[in-house]
Amino acid sequence: MDIEKIRTMAIDPIVQSYDKRDTILYALGLGFGADPLNEAELPFVYEKALTCLPSYANLLCHPGFWAQDPQFGIDWVKILHAEQDLAVHKPLPATGAIRGEYRVAGIEDKGEGRGALLHQEKDLFDNATGDHLATVRSTLFMRGNGGEGGFGTAMPVAQPVPDRAPDRTVEIATLPRQALIYRLSGDWNPLHADPAIAQKAGFAMPILHGLCTNGIAQRAILSAYCGNDVARFKSMFVRFSKPVMPGETIRVEFFEEGEGRLRFRAIAVERGDVVLDRCSATVA
Repeated sequence: MDIEKIRTMAIDPIVQSYDKRDTILYALGLGFGADPLNEAELPFVYEKALTCLPSYANLLCHPGFWAQDPQFGIDWVKILHAEQDLAVHKPLPATGAIRGEYRVAGIEDKGEGRGALLHQEKDLFDNATGDHLATVRSTLFMRGNGGEGGFGTAMPVAQPVPDRAPDRTVEIATLPRQALIYRLSGDWNPLHADPAIAQKAGFAMPILHGLCTNGIAQRAILSAYCGNDVARFKSMFVRFSKPVMPGETIRVEFFEEGEGRLRFRAIAVERGDVVLDRCSATVA
């Protein structure tokens, strides 16, 4: 792995426009609108008083899978999405053009044979007003690298959720076709659509996107703690622990810490597996 090339890599700002179809399609990919009588979810899936979900920031202005470029020497086949962090500074407009500024914040070397963590940061701005809308951080676990050095500052280690009964739980069922809808918002990885490719990767069936599971957890936060008011949603961090199979039910367990601070985890009910762990969020 060429640490210096990664450290000095420059990616030009990316401008992405989205319209009402994009905003609605993203919400449908997270399962909003499953109950046609749930008027609290209507602003996310109906153009009248249309509202954009905060977690759409995770997808906007993505620079592409640059780690596949051979010049960087990354074993990209063995990369796993490890963590995702979102800080909302102002709500995303329902439609508009967003400018994304992206950088690699650092590489955390775990040692030879132990892999490395690559930390990426993205700042999103309203391209018309210049308003700073969100900061997104993602961590990739490079299983095939390690022992090659690093740079930058290591991110704080996520702490376990409290060892007690949750204060509140929310269960959200996914659809068997959930990944096929969600991928239309921009993640075309065939792992989430093609059974043959999923089986080659060691899965019995195409799996749900990690960021879809992330968005479903956000859906639970908005419902349980924000009254579906996106202006009250401030931040969210998740660690991906296991994949979700489309059609499973996700139970989000919340641990309240006061002053709008939440810890949580998500469990695939049918298997009992923790799929998001050591998570946190803040709400107003």
